[in-house]
Amino acid sequence: MNRETFIKELEKLNIKIDEVKLEQLDKYANFLIEYNKHTNLTAITDLNDIYLKHFYDSLTIVRNIDLNKVNNLIDIGTGAGFPGMVLKIVFPHINVTLLDSNNKKTKFLIELSNSLNLDGVNIVNERSEDFARKNLDSYDLVTSRAVTTLPALVELCLPLVKIDGYFISLKGTATEEIKLSSNIIKKLNGTIESIDEFNLPIEESKRTIIKIRKIGTTPKGYPRNYASIKKDVEKMSKIK
Repeated sequence: MNRETFIKELEKLNIKIDEVKLEQLDKYANFLIEYNKHTNLTAITDLNDIYLKHFYDSLTIVRNIDLNKVNNLIDIGTGAGFPGMVLKIVFPHINVTLLDSNNKKTKFLIELSNSLNLDGVNIVNERSEDFARKNLDSYDLVTSRAVTTLPALVELCLPLVKIDGYFISLKGTATEEIKLSSNIIKKLNGTIESIDEFNLPIEESKRTIIKIRKIGTTPKGYPRNYASIKKDVEKMSKIK
């Protein structure tokens, strides 16, 4: 996806992007390519692929939520900043927290944020369950893109969401994962509001965006430690 196609496809998502934001994305892409030569952050290193599979893919979240009405968000397992950093660039009014337990990735994000002179970006190097326990019911929007299975993500992410806020998971094919998540979504006072399935332009790969609304406060004891979460997910996968 070249720059011109990127702009046209964003228009279809009702995103009008100005030259300043485009220049920031250009810097982001080139910074990522250069940084990736000495620190492995992504297998996607072609400029056109970065625009399609990282930048455009991150912005498809606007199909399901009006980001102009979001004040703060946290991106769990953000990696090299997808979707969180991209959303911050295109919607600069949002206060964004980028969380990842991998120190190399958060170091990259700090350097990137400084190079782009971004304000309102909080970069955290911590395990998501530990951070969540200290920040329950705090965010308008929690995002996560292709990190782990949906049942695990729900327990790690939904506790961070304010009542009437949203956890939105960006996935590939997710039919089975959605079925396995129904119980933990109910336990954590969430409800699935929409499941949006579509294909990326050009390459036509499958995408699924799951939008979960928080309808009550987080019950005591959640999120549990990741070992317990993973064990339960593995049990469910065998039973299904």
